[in-house]
Amino acid sequence: MKLMKKFNYGKQYLDFSDLFAVLKTLRSNFLTQGPKVAEFENAICQYTKAKYAVAVANATAGLHIAMMALEIKADDEVITSPITFLASANCALYVGASPKFVDIDSTTACIDVNKLEQAITQKTKVIIPVHFAGQSCNMKKIKEIADKYNLFIVEDSAHAIGSDYLGKKVGCCEFSDMSVFSFHPVKNMTTGEGGVITTNNEKLYKKLLLLRSHGMTRDPNFLTKNDGPWYYQMHEFGFNYRLTDIQASLGISQLKKIEKFKKRRKEIVEFYKKSFEKDERFSFLEEKDYANSCFHLFPLLINFDKIKISKKELFLKLQENGLTLQVHYIPVHLQPFYQKLGFKEGDFPNAEQYYKKTLSLPLYFDLSDKDVGIVANIIKKLAV
Repeated sequence: MKLMKKFNYGKQYLDFSDLFAVLKTLRSNFLTQGPKVAEFENAICQYTKAKYAVAVANATAGLHIAMMALEIKADDEVITSPITFLASANCALYVGASPKFVDIDSTTACIDVNKLEQAITQKTKVIIPVHFAGQSCNMKKIKEIADKYNLFIVEDSAHAIGSDYLGKKVGCCEFSDMSVFSFHPVKNMTTGEGGVITTNNEKLYKKLLLLRSHGMTRDPNFLTKNDGPWYYQMHEFGFNYRLTDIQASLGISQLKKIEKFKKRRKEIVEFYKKSFEKDERFSFLEEKDYANSCFHLFPLLINFDKIKISKKELFLKLQENGLTLQVHYIPVHLQPFYQKLGFKEGDFPNAEQYYKKTLSLPLYFDLSDKDVGIVANIIKKLAV
């Protein structure tokens, strides 16, 4: 009996160079708080062209201390997209601020810049644009609006390591104060768990370094007194949000392959588009001219009015046939916790309509052309 081949929506790709890099660190004197973290941060700066990088435990931690570094507090408002992972909005709550949402552009599932300005109030302090599925938001337009109202911008770049905007790498921070990446295993590259914050602002950089490690420092320039070489002081209320040297070693190795990963991900996306483009049951998001995306996701939009099966039924049937897909995302404002904050169904119709139609298809480096064809054929066969 032939075993059914199974596909998840995403997974990591590790080769011998990755394993060897990690093994070398495991056999070294430093598993954490050693030289590899700084080496990884420098590699990220070289790649993105940002001046500074701060490696953190995960992107959620990065968003949290980004809010703290900007001194966002109670009564402040933070604007983001409802089509994102919870952390993009939760980071406002972590510091006592209020999250606000702006509906998405249905063609990209990124925040609709044409609706952004009307959401700004005197309490608004930060915009967190989410580079959804790996495609950059229209950062030039967002920066124009932010500058007009004297707002900070923190890019949620969790999906977008390797992507470009107007010919420059996402994370260069030309159009923002900070950019936060994720290196979860399903992302474009991985450190297991982990993230990094990039910035061009030296003051923010130094504050982020304090905040990721308990707010403590040994830097003589910051000490109010110095009892000896062992001495440290706590100057901020910080956290243990550090990345280990083990993870950083994997990140250094993975980053060397990011352009190769990007090329293959784009090939897979093009294959999917050609497979579904002439079928009225299916559509997909647009890639804008300003973007050159390292795709993290391929969300297929399904017109359930054209078929008899429901989304749940289709999802389960696909699972039975070897496809374990995912939905990105349930709109944040529909979560029970956020409804307790006053958000309700109907607030952001584009996001809600997008959610009803979308399924994220398998997208990862070692997916072959044959595999992509199998996936597309199974979906077309079952979506009836």
